[in-house]
Amino acid sequence: MVYEHDQNDCCDVVIIGAGISGLAASYYLKKNCPNLKFRILEARSSVGGTWDLFRYPGIRSDSDMYTLGFPFRPWREGKAIAIGPSILSYLKETANDLKLEELKLIRFNEKVETASWIEDEKKWIITSRSSKGQETNITRCSFVIMCTGYYDYDQGYQPDFKNLNKFKGTFIHPQFWPENLDYQNKTIAVIGSGATAVTLVPELAKNAKKVIMIQRSPSYVLTIPSTDSLAQILKKILPASFAHRLTRGKNILIAFILYQLCQFFPKKMRKLLLSLVAKQLPNRPELLEHFLPRYNPWEQRLCFVPDSDFFLALDSGKADIVTSAIAEVNESGLILENGKSVNADIIVSATGLKLKFLSDIKFLVNGKPLDVQQATPYKSSMFNGIPNLAMSFGYINASWTLKTGLTCEWISKILQYMEHNNYKTVVPHFNQSEETLPLINMSSGYFQRSQHLLPRQGKKAPWRANQNYFLDFMDFKFRPIHDKDLEFRR
Repeated sequence: MVYEHDQNDCCDVVIIGAGISGLAASYYLKKNCPNLKFRILEARSSVGGTWDLFRYPGIRSDSDMYTLGFPFRPWREGKAIAIGPSILSYLKETANDLKLEELKLIRFNEKVETASWIEDEKKWIITSRSSKGQETNITRCSFVIMCTGYYDYDQGYQPDFKNLNKFKGTFIHPQFWPENLDYQNKTIAVIGSGATAVTLVPELAKNAKKVIMIQRSPSYVLTIPSTDSLAQILKKILPASFAHRLTRGKNILIAFILYQLCQFFPKKMRKLLLSLVAKQLPNRPELLEHFLPRYNPWEQRLCFVPDSDFFLALDSGKADIVTSAIAEVNESGLILENGKSVNADIIVSATGLKLKFLSDIKFLVNGKPLDVQQATPYKSSMFNGIPNLAMSFGYINASWTLKTGLTCEWISKILQYMEHNNYKTVVPHFNQSEETLPLINMSSGYFQRSQHLLPRQGKKAPWRANQNYFLDFMDFKFRPIHDKDLEFRR
């Protein structure tokens, strides 16, 4: 699959994106396909993806690092729920271990604009633009792996707040946190109830005069320890890699059991989760009314709070919480639909993500645009009728890396199989007459707003997107590469 060099840049595989998924894809390609030449195209100036983009105070993982980290590189720090800078350092160290820059396997500031499959040549022609020089570059390859995640790096979701232009203070979206913002002794209103909001509130409360969290509707919030005590014991008596694997397995199992309990016993789990919240607010029981979600546990992503920091900020009085939609903005803050007003020096709009499937790349197959709604994913990775294109898409109900790791390893085995058998293309085929379902069945606002941007999944394997690590593990690891739904061509 290696092509002779011509006037354009050539390689076997192009990986688009150098975040967690891109690094995983790089590792497994180097491990399983050492003869294939690959290149990473990254629009930003550094590896890290999400963890290089977000810089708001207190940013941290909402999954433990034994599962968010890579199985091939043990997490060695003490905190299992890690802060953003520590995660970014871990990813940069992984990239250094892979020698991506040293071997010139990655091009930074390279934003991909189009990818065109030419059947006669059995190649993808990728057009990218340098963000520095604005020159256009062409890369020719036989296989593309999309590792760009699922949300828009250029824009966060921003509701259209009435009269926002009247506000005299500072208005911020966490995705674009201003460097060196002074919020000492300021009153801050944080709009939102998800992971970003519950991360920001306790961190801002350390130096702000007051932090008020304004939520349209409550979320389930669960306190967990930031340090995994079993992992610390295992690290002292076992080799690091073995201790990492045991801790990783234990955490995968606990997360799986928690999710399944919420699915099968939603009323009991709701009661349990709310009782745990009550124990976190001994001095302010009146706040419990703000922790009564309208939905069942895990119909939206659960918010995890390390070491009770969010509840400690509320219980101490340094932070407060209000449940109401926002009617409008005025010069001094927010007017709520319940008739109350919230004055603030700073408003933080932690209102969620804006989804962007397959980035904003224009895909063409023999001159025809890719129809996302018809591109049913095979094993959550390849696309119906599209040759030599795969994506790495993680879990919604568990750590992102668990699924991307399985997917990237499987893609590398597909390429290994093609190389050994002299196949040039692989194309999944889905029976379009079969019923399909939404790709992501969660009630979170950012998914509901973006259903029209996402493909649809089938009702059974391998076209069903499992949110179950154990099912996927058996499928990706032990199911034969060549099956009736995959067509390999020489």
